[in-house]
Amino acid sequence: MTDAVTVTLEPGDAAPGFDLPRDGGESVSLSDYSGKTVVLYFYPKDDTSGCTKEAIGFTEHAAQFEAAGAVVLGVSKDSVAKHDKFIAKHDLGVILLSDEGGDMCESYGVWVEKSMYGRKYMGIERATFIIDGAGKVAQVWRKVKVPGHVEAVLKAVEAL
Repeated sequence: MTDAVTVTLEPGDAAPGFDLPRDGGESVSLSDYSGKTVVLYFYPKDDTSGCTKEAIGFTEHAAQFEAAGAVVLGVSKDSVAKHDKFIAKHDLGVILLSDEGGDMCESYGVWVEKSMYGRKYMGIERATFIIDGAGKVAQVWRKVKVPGHVEAVLKAVEAL
């Protein structure tokens, strides 16, 4: 296991660009949303309890994010096929990006060493970034706890 290079993005930093495949097979890049607010949330794995609750929360508030001029993008290392199944199973209304190679996770500093039952391993830290229309990081949440998180992100987007 290699040590992760810790990237710490702060508000005001330029958001790293990306071009990744999304559910349904098309690809999405940050530049597709130039001038728009992007809510970028990273999560460990499709169809696990916390990740499912978070995706359903963003789906339930999708119209409010859209009304505030924001698009919501979820990112994990799961494949596009897994994303498609996850969306169909839970009737999700968010765009899910597949970062199978992990480059985007590393550029946003969310590929970190984790620990469970004393075992250390590399994984995705649950984190959310708001990127403003100029491509700058507006707000960052790390080590996200799911309850209340979507509402906090929505409030921050509405305040922009």
